[in-house]
Amino acid sequence: MHHLLRAKDVRLAPAYEGNSKLFSRCSLVDGAAGSVHMGLGLCALKAGGRIDTHVQAFEESFYVLEGEPVLIIERSAYPLVPGACGLVPVGVPHAWLGPKDGTAKWIDMLAPQPRVNGKPDDTFFLGPPEKFESGQLDIRDPRSRHLFRMQESDIDVDKLKAGSRADAPTVSASMSTALLAYSGIALKMLVDQRLDAQLSSMFMVEYQPGGVAHPHDHPLEESYVILSGEVEAVADDKRYTLRAGDVFWTGVGCIHAFYNTSKGRVRWLETQSPQLPPRYGYRFSRDWEYLKEKLAATSSTKRSKK
Repeated sequence: MHHLLRAKDVRLAPAYEGNSKLFSRCSLVDGAAGSVHMGLGLCALKAGGRIDTHVQAFEESFYVLEGEPVLIIERSAYPLVPGACGLVPVGVPHAWLGPKDGTAKWIDMLAPQPRVNGKPDDTFFLGPPEKFESGQLDIRDPRSRHLFRMQESDIDVDKLKAGSRADAPTVSASMSTALLAYSGIALKMLVDQRLDAQLSSMFMVEYQPGGVAHPHDHPLEESYVILSGEVEAVADDKRYTLRAGDVFWTGVGCIHAFYNTSKGRVRWLETQSPQLPPRYGYRFSRDWEYLKEKLAATSSTKRSKK
């Protein structure tokens, strides 16, 4: 099963009415799309707006697309900028404030999927934010347990070939902050267990021209929000051209593939829920087709010897 939402069909509408001001959201992936694990949305908050303090029975990861919203979490207010991302753990009180001017937009990823249609409540509002201290998003500070910011250099393979200075304004290099590069693909983890995510993950993907992910499936759901460029996507034997603003989703067992047949790079924000298991998270069709041929050849050889 898969789902495609074109950019032209994304419609923001007022959300959390009565508990927010100048806030709107569009649900990109939910139960109506076939998902059972995730609630993915595009959020917009105008200057002077807010989302009241609330707690929820699901974890929320986010990635800021534009503008500078303020996240209030653990009694600290963090001004965010494009590229900022992070996690609000289950049951942690938090609120949002609009930017000083203009409109801020971000992607939110909610897991497990929020309840709807009269099921037991899973979001509880506590009123407008009151007491909080001003903070700063300092990703070098070891106390920044739930927040991060991706910079362009984080996903540029060439720039990562050289060592960074001890005082460089980035997180100290380690396996958890590494860039994964393969088959013309660069993958940068944003929100995972490093930020205390337990139920989902979020990462940035960039394909070079000619980059390809051959047909495969997973024991989990994936969503893809195309940010720039275009890519050919195949799911359940159907082929699509995805462009900036389009949203794609594949369910458990959906065989899918991606091919960058363009002359430029393509980049998207990807989420997974549940998280990828330590083993058997990817099942590539060509590997099992190879085994089938190998077993058939072995069987044929045994029969010929009889």
